[in-house]
Amino acid sequence: MNNNQLMTRAADNIRILAASMVERAKSGHPGGAMGGADFVNVLFSEFLIFDPDAPTWSGRDRFFMDPGHMSPMLYAQLALLGRYSMEELQQFRQWGSPTPGHPEVDVLRGVENTSGPLGQGHTFAVGAAIAAKFLAHRLGWVMSQTIYAYISDGGIQEEISQGAGRIAGHLGLDNLIMYYDANNVQLSTTVEEVDSEDVAAKYKAWGWHVIEIDGCCPEAIRKALREAKATVGQPTLIIGKTIMGRGAVGPNGENYENRVNTHGQPLSAAGASIEATIKNLGGDPEAPFQIFPDVQELYAARFQELRELAKARKQEEKTWREENPDRASKLDRWFAGEVPAVDWKSIEQKPNQATRAASATVLSALAEQVENMIVASADLSNSDKTDGFLKKTRALTRGDFGGAFLQPGVAELTMACLCIGMALHGGVIAACGTFFVFSDYMKPAIRMAALMELPVKFVWSHDAFRVGEDGPTHEPVEQEAQIRLMEKLQNHHGADSVRVLRPSDVEETTIAWRMAMENTHTPTALILSRQNINDLPAPEGKSRKEAAEAATRGGYIVLRDENPEVVLIANGSEVSTLVEGAALLRKDGIRLQIVAVPSEGLFRRQSQEYQDEVLPRGIRRFGLTAGLPVTLQGLVGDNGAIWGLNSFGFSAPYKVLDEKLGFTPDHVYKEVKALLSK
Repeated sequence: MNNNQLMTRAADNIRILAASMVERAKSGHPGGAMGGADFVNVLFSEFLIFDPDAPTWSGRDRFFMDPGHMSPMLYAQLALLGRYSMEELQQFRQWGSPTPGHPEVDVLRGVENTSGPLGQGHTFAVGAAIAAKFLAHRLGWVMSQTIYAYISDGGIQEEISQGAGRIAGHLGLDNLIMYYDANNVQLSTTVEEVDSEDVAAKYKAWGWHVIEIDGCCPEAIRKALREAKATVGQPTLIIGKTIMGRGAVGPNGENYENRVNTHGQPLSAAGASIEATIKNLGGDPEAPFQIFPDVQELYAARFQELRELAKARKQEEKTWREENPDRASKLDRWFAGEVPAVDWKSIEQKPNQATRAASATVLSALAEQVENMIVASADLSNSDKTDGFLKKTRALTRGDFGGAFLQPGVAELTMACLCIGMALHGGVIAACGTFFVFSDYMKPAIRMAALMELPVKFVWSHDAFRVGEDGPTHEPVEQEAQIRLMEKLQNHHGADSVRVLRPSDVEETTIAWRMAMENTHTPTALILSRQNINDLPAPEGKSRKEAAEAATRGGYIVLRDENPEVVLIANGSEVSTLVEGAALLRKDGIRLQIVAVPSEGLFRRQSQEYQDEVLPRGIRRFGLTAGLPVTLQGLVGDNGAIWGLNSFGFSAPYKVLDEKLGFTPDHVYKEVKALLSK
């Protein structure tokens, strides 16, 4: 155990670095970072288990940051571990710097998650804790790590904390310890001006073990962490009463602690003195970017302890590997993110089914063949048909993580973030399902998955107005256009940030799932129909199953006449409507080409020669979409026409809506004839 005086000095070192980073950048949030320094210092110097020489070690403890605005605290703390240099801290919030305004996942440096909107970070931690429990059931003690989360007043207030807290308590995640930095100050108000709830009582009601402490006292923090580590059957919330801007003073020594204005701007902009504050904290105002010699010794000693622990652990793992070669092989393959071996050819689809039903058939096979996959559904498994997976496994429950299906209840955003946390933990393939219209609840999480380049599978059924009787509240119209914008947005590695797939029939659904499972670098969205869809025709000499392989190129020719006069373009269930309309057009002698484009992003990454074959230049194009016409604008272009929806849907049986809204073969015939007559 370290001397408490030295521990406070180390925390003061973090405070100096954090405040100085913000001051130098002329931008940032110093107050919270200064208040939370005591906790992170105790955690990293005495409790967090990791290998200093192998940052990606799968058995490491993990620290998930929720309040990303407190990044100066995290960077300063990691600098004490040697993960950031003083020069890098001085480049805080600058172009090309590894110290952006909010942390971005970089495991090699110790940053386990990108911190997005408040509330998501600690929910990632809950997902990681679920993944660790799931893997421990399959691999044993090598997955016995502790998941730590750090949350602030704002994160506690965000609605997603309800879902995260409820689910963690319900599952009894005793491998999860969350620290609540309760400094009672927000960006524009104090907490009591906006919130009077009893946070401790709330978490106790959810089944958490709750400890309340002085968050500035190293001994109190240490004692709480020991108690949390010893708690069985419950996640632990440590509520630390901390001080916003701890140590901040004015030019004449005036106290600037516990002030709202030190939250979101440099101390000098708040009226405090950065020079006097640094001096007050034991630093040198002329050279603030340094690590105190005694603090260096503190962390050097901790590193020696961790290296000895790692050496002993490696020997234990060596013995474990020798005794459990199958489990060892799984651990290596799962954490390497290898594409699982699936017998795709053996999957037999019933013809002319809804693509959600076809998805269920695939999920049934995946449940039997992919041992490290977890599927979740927001209380809709029997309707979005993720129950194809559930029927071959069982739900994860308190004390039993032998199943592989997560029942989060009605909590779409929470569910998405839990799956992101599983992906961040590693070793797990995560998928989650709900109705497409409810993807609106999930957009903030999808964006974070895209930004972090995580291969979460988002499964959305009831893809269009054909939800029918449920009415416009449940009929997605603009949702496809929204998610396809993410397909047009590139991530920092130049890839489409989300792979979006809307399959046209059952066989294309199998191919779409295969593409999703093989996509290990970005999220995948699968958009599926509620209603049955007629299988598309296959070229002579090919089965539809063989023909659907062309979907791997994002877009392909379904049907082609020699020297076509018009190209008909769609995805999903609208392609079969084009096929039926084409029969009417051909009776008039119109030569045509039908193209299915389940993924425009993937199609646009094919060779120009292939794109020109599928979408010949100089020929009129007609697009049919159950969403906004802009969904197909990039494929149809200006020399064509698109029939889609420009308003919300209506409540009626879907076949009535097809007729009323113009999604029939007859209407396709009329629209194409009108286009060609121009």
